[in-house]
Amino acid sequence: MFRWGILSTAKIGREQIIPQLQDSVNGVVTAIASRDLSRARALADRFGVPHAFGSYEELLASPDIDGVYIPLPTSQHIEWSIKAARAGKHVLCEKPIALHADEIAPLIAARDAAGVQVCEAFMVTYHPQWHKVRALIAEGAIGRLRHVQGAFSYFNTDPANMRNNASLGGGGLPDIGVYPTVVTRFSTGKEPVRVQATVERDPTFGTDRYASVKAEFDGFELTFYCSTQMALRQTMVFHGEEGYIEVSAPFNAGDFGHATVSLENRGHDGAQVFRFPGVRQYRLQAEAFVRRAQGGAEPIFTLEDSVRNQKLIDAIYRAAGHDGWEAV
Repeated sequence: MFRWGILSTAKIGREQIIPQLQDSVNGVVTAIASRDLSRARALADRFGVPHAFGSYEELLASPDIDGVYIPLPTSQHIEWSIKAARAGKHVLCEKPIALHADEIAPLIAARDAAGVQVCEAFMVTYHPQWHKVRALIAEGAIGRLRHVQGAFSYFNTDPANMRNNASLGGGGLPDIGVYPTVVTRFSTGKEPVRVQATVERDPTFGTDRYASVKAEFDGFELTFYCSTQMALRQTMVFHGEEGYIEVSAPFNAGDFGHATVSLENRGHDGAQVFRFPGVRQYRLQAEAFVRRAQGGAEPIFTLEDSVRNQKLIDAIYRAAGHDGWEAV
């Protein structure tokens, strides 16, 4: 069994990652670290985890850990991923792994030097609903793809939440704007060429609270918006000449709603609906990562993928500063 260590007692770790790691077939959570030992011990006791550490450094030095999951604030992702890799630990790090594409190069170097796996945690790429979307597009189920449309929004104005803290890497594009870009790239196998964008920042927090984006790919375009201060919504639609694919609960399947993929033809005479009940995408992600870390050929979301996705996010920010197109 792969022995996981968790850096911090963050909410996503408590509510999603630790329970699903504990249920995985090839891994177990062995240790939890916090800068407050009492918090680490309390969370470890809650999940029956044997070891608790009062610092991240202690966990990384432990011989009882094979790999770490990092749910720290975004601004600390690169720093601690590099430290973990240099300590010989495999790394699964929450997204976004970086705030700028050029920050990822030192992490790639650390990964390669240590001979470990380092992966940005885009759990959606392991969910079977997205593998179904990719297969439908590849087999021509909607004919020539012309347009992809997406939205991801929630409402959060809590000043204590790190998503509203610019110094910690908060903002809508780093938190949720990365999802429409990732699933479009994953489903089509294509990369964006240029982008136009509007970005609105919160006057108090300084974070981007709304972004509207148009990205041009070879043969189709992606338009999406994301917001941290709009009513909750998630949707992705892939529209072709012969039909379209609509994905419900595209990013938080099971929490936001039921995971389904609907295929509608041009005649609109009856959709095919593909359902994916009971799927736990964080568990699937962890199991795939462990198989790769243990020497398998399992596909994972590589750091090279991370660079390409972050280049698009970087271009969106640049494009927001002027009218017209910005090259990716």
